[in-house]
Parts: sequence; structure tokens; C-alpha cells
Amino acid sequence: MTNHTQTARRTGLALLLVPLFLVGQSCTNLTETPHDALTPDNAFHTDAEVLAGVAGVYAQLRSTGGNDGFMSMEDLTADVSIVPTRGSDWFDNGQWLDMHRQTFTPNSPGTGGFLVGHWNNPFSGIAKANLMIDVVTKAGGATSAQTLAELKTLRAWYYYMLMDDFGGVPLVTSTKLERVARSTRAEVYTFIETELKAAIADLPATWPSSGYGRVTKGVANALLAELYLNAGVFSKDAGVSATAYNSCNITVNGTNACDGAIAAANAVINSGNYTLEPAGSWNKNFSLDNQNSTENIFVIVYTAEGSSGLGSDWPMRTLHYNQLNTGWGSPWNGFATIAETYTKFENTDERKAMWLQGQAYSFQNGAAVNDRTGNPLIFTVAIPDANQANEAHGVRFNKYPPLKDALTGSGHPNDLVLLRLTEMYLIRAEAENEKGLTAAATTDFNAIHNLRDPGGAAVPLGSQAAIRSAILNERLLEFAGEGKRRTDLIRNGGFTSWTEASLNGVCGASGVCSGQRNARVLLYPIPDAVIGANSLLTQNPGY
Repeated sequence: MTNHTQTARRTGLALLLVPLFLVGQSCTNLTETPHDALTPDNAFHTDAEVLAGVAGVYAQLRSTGGNDGFMSMEDLTADVSIVPTRGSDWFDNGQWLDMHRQTFTPNSPGTGGFLVGHWNNPFSGIAKANLMIDVVTKAGGATSAQTLAELKTLRAWYYYMLMDDFGGVPLVTSTKLERVARSTRAEVYTFIETELKAAIADLPATWPSSGYGRVTKGVANALLAELYLNAGVFSKDAGVSATAYNSCNITVNGTNACDGAIAAANAVINSGNYTLEPAGSWNKNFSLDNQNSTENIFVIVYTAEGSSGLGSDWPMRTLHYNQLNTGWGSPWNGFATIAETYTKFENTDERKAMWLQGQAYSFQNGAAVNDRTGNPLIFTVAIPDANQANEAHGVRFNKYPPLKDALTGSGHPNDLVLLRLTEMYLIRAEAENEKGLTAAATTDFNAIHNLRDPGGAAVPLGSQAAIRSAILNERLLEFAGEGKRRTDLIRNGGFTSWTEASLNGVCGASGVCSGQRNARVLLYPIPDAVIGANSLLTQNPGY
């Protein structure tokens, strides 16, 4: 498939445009208007300019999808991903293992390398959304209600990531440049819920092909379903258990959150706009042409367009140097999974094909490849020591397969999946189970499990606890590499207790965990650099 074909299929909203306006890195910390900033008064006089401004709000999503972005850290701090130190490669001042070991502090290597960006990048998206909301509100017009709903849904997505990571954060909804104190996590939860519920009425159910990638009713409902499922965590500033299931079966803002999750999931499932990919086609959701997936609800749009920086880098993060030669550099040989996660995938499960284990092959000619010493490259299940891994240690991801003739190392066209229909079934199953509707929960669980692993052994179900455990495991099998795991483990009380056998991994130099880790890691620390820029901010408990 040529790059021109890929680009033609990704024309929605001119998502490949560079944003027309510049904003500061954090809207909680601005003191003056940059001289080159565009404002409602000095720009956005035409429909094309407004559309380009909206495109900039979407473009900011790419900052969350990179190898150091929100989605990667959601898995790296849990049991899905690890970036071991491989000789002189991937040490980077210890930042990767700092995150994986959950040893991050307000000024640790992982915080400086990743969490400053996790704060600033969503707030940049929020600032861009606020600017365009101001523009569209003042301009009015026949489509203004729809555009405002679109922008507010995107802003809610950025706030969702911030709330997930840091808890309470400043709520900024205007273009006024001033420092803002933190709102409580419950207040941020309420803001997101209110914005999404209001936006649904004005959002389109679908877009024509020219609007591919834009927000729909399905996106807002799917994000609401995620929000409600995690209400036991997200609606609280304190009292979240590090060891017990944090149920959605609570009432927040007059809505039983489990009921809200079921209703939102139903709205997506019953819309008729999405269907599950059939048995044997699960990988269609992540393929080079996954814009044709019938299952994906919301994606970050990428393209294989030269050296423009608008392509995905997922294959580069994990593949070995010798598996691909893009003409602009080889893969980076970093990300792997731990043995405990890989071995949970049954041989009968089609999802196991997302992993590369054993003899490695070239993606360009299919030939077996060697490591850099000339020996056969054999990806091992075990990573004996995260501090001293070799270039073959660890099973590799191939969920997003590479474009073999990419013009740039990061020029892979697979759109990065944020929300898809499968999750709506599993959210509904989990909420039904918490409501005591075990028969309905079992039906929804089996709709996914039996589709992906039709030849496997039946999963023992029956009790509420057994179904809850089965759903958590199914979400690992289904969403590994999609940035869901940290949130899932926190909700299920397992984020501070998962273990691995690798020395110098999450359990330390012995490879044996002695007990629960500090519950403070349920929230990331606010980086010292961020607090230094905004004296109104306060640190999360325990840091």
C-alpha cells in the first residue's frame, strides 16, 4: 500500500495539519500572551481557519500516544510492559525502570522524563480547546453547537487523562492567563460527566469519510462508560483502597455509576454503528489499514507520510534493530512484556499472535534474523535481570504491525486505538456483575472470550468474585498494549501487589516481593517542576 493511498484514507478534519496557534506548555502557569499566539481577535476569520484550529486540538492527542505518552505509561507502570536496560541502551538515567518499579517521586528520573509531559501535554490540549470554544462561541453559525460539543468532548478526554494520573487538577475553561489552584478529583469527575452528557445531543452519530477520526456520540458515550465504571476511584479524593475492588455500585451526582456505565455502554452497542470484528479478525483493529475496522470507536489518526512526524512509532519501540530497515533507521529494541503476562495467553487464543517469541524474523523478507553478534535472535520469555538484559530478552509486541517500506522509522500508518466496541461489552459485564446480574454479565463476558478463544477451555464462572476475576484477566488479554492496565488494576485493588520474577523489576534486586507497595502510587506525584511553576498547586498525599 502506498503512502498516497494511506493519506487519502485519512482525510478527516485535516488531522495531519500542524496546529495554527501556539500556547504555553501548561495553562495553569501562563503569565503573558506569547507574541506569536493567535487569538479570537487576531485570527480565525474564515471557516478554513476555524477548522484548522479544531484540527490542532485533535493533533495534540499524538502527544499521548508516543513511546513516552499516557498510554505507554499506563502499561509500563503495570504488568504489561517493561523497558529493561540492554547494555548501553535504554538506561536513560533510569527513567524507564523508575516508572515500571513504581519508585517515582516528585523529582525522580521517570517523573522528569515522563510525568512533566503527562501534565503539560493534556493541558496544552485543554488550552487549545478553550481557545477554539471561545472562537466558535463568538462566531456562532449553523454548525456551532456541533463543533462546541466536539471540542468539549475532546477537552473532557484530556481532563480524563489528567484525573486518572494525578487526581484533582486545576479546572480551566477560559482563555484567561492566570495560575489556577487544584479542584478536587470529585469536582473534575463531575465536570467530565456533565460535559459529556451535554455534548451527546449535539454530536453526530457518524461522520462521512471526510470526517474520519472526529468525535461522535459513540466517543462521548464510550468515555462516559469508562468514567462510570471507575467511579469508585475517580469520584474520591480519599478512601480509595489499594487492595480491594473499588466498585462502581455507588451513587455519584444522583446516578448509580454501575447503571450509568450500563446505559452508556448500551448506547454504543445498540447504536448500530459498530460491530465486533469476526473470529480470526481481531488484528483488523490494529492493522496497517485499521481505519476500516468495524469495532474502533475513537483513534489517534496516523499516516505513513515521509518524515513529517505524523506516523506511529509503536513498532519501533519493541522490534529488534535487525527486523526492519526503514531507510531512516532501524527499530529501537526496547519495549517487552514480562513472562507472567505472556504465559496468560492460551495457544488457542488468537490474541496470542500479538506477541513475538522465539526465533525472530525480518518484516521485509521473512528471513530468520541474527542479533548484532551474529547469533540467531531468539526472543526469550524470561527477562532474568531488568538491569542487565541482552538484546533478545523479553517477548515483543506485534499488536500494531509495521509498514515494511516506511519512509521514516516513525512513519507507520496504524491508527492508535483509544476506544473500541469490545470494551463496551466488558464494561457492561463488569457493571452488571457488580449489580448482582451475574447471568447477564456471563453472557457479555462470553460474547468476547468465546469470540477470541473459541477452542479454549471454558472459564470457570458463577460467583460474583469469579466473574470479576475473569473480566479483569480478559481485559488483560484483550487490551494489552492499549493503555488500560494501570486503571484496571487500581480499580481491582491489584496495582500495588502484582509481581514479576525478573531481578531488579518491580520486586527489586531479589525478584521476590515482600508485600504491598506504598499506596501513594495510586496517583502519580505532581512533578516538582510543575509545582515550582504554579505556587497554588499542592502535592498528592505520600510524596
